[in-house]
Amino acid sequence: MLKKIKYNILKPRNEKHPFHLVERSPWPFCVSWAVLAIVLSFVAHLKNLKYDYLGLKIFPPILLIFSVYRWFGDIITESRNNHTIQVRNGLKLGMKLFIVSEIMFFFSFFWAFFHSALSPSIWIGGIWPPLGIEPINPWGLPFLNTILLISSGVSLTWSHRALFSGHLLVVKDGLLMTILLGLTFSFCQSYEYKTASFSINDGIYGSVFYMATGFHGLHVFIGTVMLIVCLIRARREHFSRTQHVGFEISAWYWHFVDVVWIFLWIWVYVWGS
Repeated sequence: MLKKIKYNILKPRNEKHPFHLVERSPWPFCVSWAVLAIVLSFVAHLKNLKYDYLGLKIFPPILLIFSVYRWFGDIITESRNNHTIQVRNGLKLGMKLFIVSEIMFFFSFFWAFFHSALSPSIWIGGIWPPLGIEPINPWGLPFLNTILLISSGVSLTWSHRALFSGHLLVVKDGLLMTILLGLTFSFCQSYEYKTASFSINDGIYGSVFYMATGFHGLHVFIGTVMLIVCLIRARREHFSRTQHVGFEISAWYWHFVDVVWIFLWIWVYVWGS
């Protein structure tokens, strides 16, 4: 007679396996459709094409926000009721692999930067930065942004450690401080773009600079949204010492963003100027 398989976890149902099988959901389809419609409207705007204002400019963003909100709610409910240790470990592994893919993504920008900077073409004057380009002072706003992101990493680590100690008030304060620092970084970067003497159309320097720093800014925005969700969940006491995967993977993502910015500041701003 086969022995019954035992797991050192609390299974929410009567399955004989430790994994959670998700139910059917309309939100992946809704999000996909909304993103496709937003991209099409953006392309139509660039091409100066006439398109339905209400159908492609207003409805898809509203649908995207609503679908993401409901999707997040379903996942949070599943995480509190059905996520076993094996499921949580799988989510952590997936986030680690995603961060590795993001490292490769930024590696391509650094490759393009060093390829152009170490052997500048005669078409850009044989020097780096190219002729006619006035680089941004790395000790101005970029240095301030570096301090902001490093400080945000410290405050997030402080909040993460407090979660293990059970100090929920400190967890919320640390998250709020990190979010404010991230928003300040985004504001400073947008001001830097407005006051820069070159644009993305100014040759290889402008292309590489704005692609690398711009995509990093996008990652900061996404990380800020993730931390805002974590703050809302912390206020609703969704996290505990043993179950806080959403908080943990958000912290990993934010620290990854911090490290990428340090490399960007050292090589693109300081060395590249």
